[in-house]
Amino acid sequence: MSSVVKKFFIASMFMWAAPVAILYGFNHNILPGSTHLDSYSLTLLSGFLAVISVNIVIAIYICMAMKEPSDKHEPDPAFLASAKASLRQKPNEAEDSSPTREKEE
Repeated sequence: MSSVVKKFFIASMFMWAAPVAILYGFNHNILPGSTHLDSYSLTLLSGFLAVISVNIVIAIYICMAMKEPSDKHEPDPAFLASAKASLRQKPNEAEDSSPTREKEE
């Protein structure tokens, strides 16, 4: 369980840090090719790339979640026992054990 929380925390940090780094890089002319753009194009391009970076992080997180082994998860034994007992119970017994409703006139 702790590995899932750790992966979620790391993905959350990248979803925050990647767009901020992209916006900072474009606005302070750190990224190459951004010096010749006008203000409107710079804002549009940096915002678009920031949104794309968040979507990439989400896609990577989903792929990591899909690769999680599903055999490690086991149901609660008490729940499993009560579910099996309810399946073995006859339908007539289930109706008899329910409280009867009286019709009020």
